[in-house]
Amino acid sequence: MVTTTQPDHNHDTDSFAQRVYRIVCQIPKGKVATYGQIAALLGAPRSARYVGFALHANPQPGVIPCHRVVFKNGACAPGFAFGGPDEQRKLLEEEGVTFIPAKSSTQRVRAKASSSQQGVSITEQSSEPIMVVDMQRHQWNA
Repeated sequence: MVTTTQPDHNHDTDSFAQRVYRIVCQIPKGKVATYGQIAALLGAPRSARYVGFALHANPQPGVIPCHRVVFKNGACAPGFAFGGPDEQRKLLEEEGVTFIPAKSSTQRVRAKASSSQQGVSITEQSSEPIMVVDMQRHQWNA
């Protein structure tokens, strides 16, 4: 049996990132928190962007579950550091998190471009709704 000791954590000497990681480690599987929620729990409610910076630099992605942190509307992070929003969604779905279509006014347009001697032209367009976490079912209440 291997035993590990946790370092004593002093709120005054811990870095902002260390405190972010400690809170994110408390989010259970199947739940998500928002960047703003983490910032508020740290006592810095206007620091959601800095929470994102800390998670982007996550030193232990297999240990610190940064994929469980999403935007306030439930959208995955386009800059998810460990594979982009599709990978973040995959990890969340593996934990039982469900996704729903965002409001119809929020859509992603995909276009196929073809090149020719005249330049690049759009040959086909389709739009699909952006899928977001069902926050009513999966938001973590710390």
